[in-house]
Amino acid sequence: MQLAQQADTQNWVIVADPELMRQRANQLGMQQQFVEWQPGKTPKPGQLAILPVSLATASQPGELNPQNGPYVLETLNQAIDGCLKGEYSAMVTCPVQKSTINDAGISFSGHTEYLQQRCQTEQVVMMLATPGLRVALVTTHLPLCKVPQAITAELLERVIRITHDTLQRQFGLTQPHLLVCGLNPHAGESGHMGDEEIRVINPVLQQLQQQGLSLEGSLPADTLFTPKYLNRADAVIAMYHDQGLPVLKHMGFGNAVNITLGLPIIRTSVDHGTALDLAGTGQADTGSLKTAIETALEMASHNREQAHD
Repeated sequence: MQLAQQADTQNWVIVADPELMRQRANQLGMQQQFVEWQPGKTPKPGQLAILPVSLATASQPGELNPQNGPYVLETLNQAIDGCLKGEYSAMVTCPVQKSTINDAGISFSGHTEYLQQRCQTEQVVMMLATPGLRVALVTTHLPLCKVPQAITAELLERVIRITHDTLQRQFGLTQPHLLVCGLNPHAGESGHMGDEEIRVINPVLQQLQQQGLSLEGSLPADTLFTPKYLNRADAVIAMYHDQGLPVLKHMGFGNAVNITLGLPIIRTSVDHGTALDLAGTGQADTGSLKTAIETALEMASHNREQAHD
């Protein structure tokens, strides 16, 4: 709502309960006109189009209510299905409280997994981006003890190919250059600190390099994230969540975007959680949401250019 006061919203469609949106606007003292979204009809300046989905019960700022868990999923379903049908160019998701959906008796581990299942996609890749750095993850929310066995040659190749292809199609990079982290300290130090680089990672990189992909690695993560390397990189492939994301969030927290690669649709999201203590106060930082929307628009533009080529 705060961002809608500052941005051009004529291309936006908000999937939500209209009455909830009106209540929040009033609570924040904002003058906002809402209209029901109609395909092919562009709202007038100052209007905000809404695809209506009804809450199960009234919602209070910052208060969790499992009765509205199905409502959250239905807003996602409407957005996903609209993108799959070509009614929307992209979807941007705000954070959700996973516990509320699970407390409603619905198994839900997160947006990314839900999107993958709904879109019937075999493999997706989580990539976070901020000005100057993009990081794609081979593994995501795994305990560290399970990461080595999860990194297989097949998985690594799929992640690299999906990242490479997305950078070409949706970011307009003709020949993206990727830096690939090793798994172990010093990238294994020739096998003295672990042999996953020798057994799994390096053979995959060599094979893909022979096929024309521009790759560099495996590189020690403690030196890869320095200007010497990043200045020539379009993206970094990190082996696990806390190998790459702490650096990215240090560089751009609040101005970063979460992008799901490998889907048949474009999906971006914010880089933070729900911040329930700020709900309804007007004090939430809109920087990441603004970045997520801008990134989705950029990716959609490149998609249209590809379709016309």
